[in-house]
Amino acid sequence: MADSSIVTLGPGRSLLVDSSVYDSRMAETTKEQFFFGLHADETEDALPRVETRVVLVGEAGNMAELEKALQAITIMEVPVVKIKEGQPGTEAREKLIKSIVNMDINTRCIKTDNVRDFGDGENCEFETVFVLKDFQAPEYSFLYKNDSRILGPPAVMHCASKGEPLPFSSRPLYSMTMLNLSLCFTGFRKKEEVVTLVNLVHHMGGTIRKEFDSAKVSHLIAHSTHGEKYRLAVCMGTPILTPEWIRKAWEHRDDINFHAGTEEFRTEFKVPPFQDCVLSFLGFSEEEKTNMEERTQKHGGRVQAVGDEKCTHLVVEENSIKELPFTPLKRLYVVKQEWFWGSIQMDARAGESMYSYEKPESPAMKKAVSLLSLTTPNSGRKRRRLRETLAQLTKETEISPFPPRKRPSAEHSLSMGSLLDISNTPDTCKTSGENSKPPKSSTPALPKQSARWQVSKELYQTESNYVDILATVMQLFKYPLDKEGQVGGPILAQEEIKTIFGSIPDIYDVHTRIKADLEELVMNWSEERSVGDIILKYSGELVKAYPPFVNFFEMSKETIVRCERQKPRFHAFLKINQSKPECGRQTLVELLIRPVQRLPSVALLLNDIKKHTSEDNPDKVTLEKAIESLKEVMTHINEDKRKTEGQKQIFDVVYEVDGCPANLLSSHRSLVHRVETIALGDKPCDRGEHVTLFLFNDCLEIARKRHKVITTFRSPLGQTRPPAQLKHIALMPLSQIRRVLDIQDTEDCQNAFALVVRPPTEQENLLFSFKLTAEDTLKSAWLKTLCRQVADTICRADAEDLIQSTDPDSVQVSTKDMDSTLSRASRAIKKTSKKVTRAFSFTKTPKRVLQRAFMANGTPDERSPGPDGDHMGRMSSSSTLAAVHSPSMINLSSAFERKYHTFSRSTTHLI
Repeated sequence: MADSSIVTLGPGRSLLVDSSVYDSRMAETTKEQFFFGLHADETEDALPRVETRVVLVGEAGNMAELEKALQAITIMEVPVVKIKEGQPGTEAREKLIKSIVNMDINTRCIKTDNVRDFGDGENCEFETVFVLKDFQAPEYSFLYKNDSRILGPPAVMHCASKGEPLPFSSRPLYSMTMLNLSLCFTGFRKKEEVVTLVNLVHHMGGTIRKEFDSAKVSHLIAHSTHGEKYRLAVCMGTPILTPEWIRKAWEHRDDINFHAGTEEFRTEFKVPPFQDCVLSFLGFSEEEKTNMEERTQKHGGRVQAVGDEKCTHLVVEENSIKELPFTPLKRLYVVKQEWFWGSIQMDARAGESMYSYEKPESPAMKKAVSLLSLTTPNSGRKRRRLRETLAQLTKETEISPFPPRKRPSAEHSLSMGSLLDISNTPDTCKTSGENSKPPKSSTPALPKQSARWQVSKELYQTESNYVDILATVMQLFKYPLDKEGQVGGPILAQEEIKTIFGSIPDIYDVHTRIKADLEELVMNWSEERSVGDIILKYSGELVKAYPPFVNFFEMSKETIVRCERQKPRFHAFLKINQSKPECGRQTLVELLIRPVQRLPSVALLLNDIKKHTSEDNPDKVTLEKAIESLKEVMTHINEDKRKTEGQKQIFDVVYEVDGCPANLLSSHRSLVHRVETIALGDKPCDRGEHVTLFLFNDCLEIARKRHKVITTFRSPLGQTRPPAQLKHIALMPLSQIRRVLDIQDTEDCQNAFALVVRPPTEQENLLFSFKLTAEDTLKSAWLKTLCRQVADTICRADAEDLIQSTDPDSVQVSTKDMDSTLSRASRAIKKTSKKVTRAFSFTKTPKRVLQRAFMANGTPDERSPGPDGDHMGRMSSSSTLAAVHSPSMINLSSAFERKYHTFSRSTTHLI
């Protein structure tokens, strides 16, 4: 050890001028305070004693929160270096950091405006950390040139909040905004720009790597979409960001709670897939071309006409373009449309070599075809066998609806598109077979089968096609969307995927087994074999699998449309997969509607099989049971669907009515009808108010039109719902309705009706009168519907007996002058009076005291249990019904229980 000595650095950066030395050596050091086999206490004895101190320079000395943070920090990191002497006769010395030790801070806060008082950084008796607010100030330049340790206030406050020691850094460290981030640069031409960005990254605690290493580089900063680093980052899923990300992060440098690596922040600065690309489109319809041009510009590219010299990419519709109209330049990429949509799906520019367009006559295409052709010595026999197999598939085979024991070569040559063609019925296949000569085959032809077998074979064929469609949905759409580690992140959220596909995996599983059973039945056919048993065997699983999908199919379709509109990557994903032969030129929505249509078609085929089944065949009864089981499944689906739609309607009511009670939501409750009315009395709301009645199977929700719409409701998904247009008044059980009055039409009263109500806490009947406003609402039909629901609720069969016709004078109801100026002014004055009364009312008169006062001052015939309506308390908003005495006392007919109809001020809890 004669050629070396161990010392601590004074100003920390003096021995680490070369950043590569620091980056490589720091990986070998440890903060466990071991050095050359010595423990921490032994190390301190071996080290020269140095005084540690923190100096606040200029504006930093005036920051009270900074001083407070320093009081919480008692330790700083100090580097220990090994100085290796050079060869004799030379002054060169190699200085390496061997470890970092923690030392107590002797002097925590020294304030100064002149950093030159602390020397030029060569004093090894002090380990000094300078804290500066401005990294552009002259003081910073002086300290930087003298290799001093420099920190920014945010870095100090970050350490205080985390309970960590002041860090050692070979470079000035302002904040921890990019702590633990490792960046790599590509595509930059100006060295000055790169140097500026690198310095900002270092100031925020990040590191820089020259070479791209996916295991160590966390982000790639790209100025263009060219280059090997960009390709590697795309393949490895490394975020690719613009230089603006670094500049914006620097603007947040004083926020100690901010980190530049969060997904929410960096999303805005992703490099668009078509940056630096100029695209032109050939062979597309005007509508599709316009769509692609708009998406090109949205994703950072530009658009030029076909043949323009500025173009970097020519996107070709390969199905319609057989030959290019010009000879492309060597620097022009001629690609298929899949490259365009693939780039948007990945949110990164895809490699052009995989999607290069080649016309059929080109050498490259000929080479590809030759590689796929059969060139073995027995190629003639193989081609002949392949032709025979294909011919067997295109006609109605006399043995089975599929080629028995196909060779693998023939099986793999089939296109999935033909399997999705449900129009391939036995009739169409038969026509095709009659127009073609039977192939030469060693397999003997069987005699013509029965009609029962023919229909059973058709059932199998359609089932096979259906299973293939489900397999296409699973393999092309669901599995890729579920796949982890997608380039550019997940295309859809898991909730959206579940909403779109629902129970498709369960449906696919059960029908795969049904197909296998039908295949075995058709291959080993006999008239005694039972088709109905197969359906009955899986009827229970069909009941479980189908309702969840069919009931929410509309929601699934809406989710697809919304995501395709709002998420460009999902739109591109659909474009790529829907154009594949396996989809048969059908959209995802068109494929997903097949489960909705499948069970009815199976029922029809079973009926057809039953027609061709003899009466003495045991399968006759079994088929009837199978058909009934399918009807039960479809009935179950329809009932569940109605329930689901009913629940959705209740949710709509809750969102539409402000203050609607939460207990309106119930699994047994359904919305029956809705009518728009105008109140004709003073209660349940003021005369002339627009009231909406929501009739449910067991209750009646009464809501009035809001006078002033306030705020909006934001759902958990972040979508802003429209403001509630209605205000809750009451939720009344139908059991409280004692009579429904059909008020006869007169000159002064049109389209009116009333409800006689008896809440459980009231001693008298209450009357609520309304006028129907909607022209398409027939009063007689509405009243019959209402009475039917009331009768069902109270278990009465005589629903029509609940309706009683009466003249408007007997109940003092009139619809005259409802919309007059005087009427509107009167309502406005009454509302203002109520507001003033509520504003200046500090006490409430007890109900019983008020009633006794009225009874004491009135005659027996004039006594009323309720005060005047203008002095009533406000109605409770949580399922309460306040009824008060109308200014005009109503004398009901003797058909009712009491002579006088009065209103009570008491509050009634209805639910």
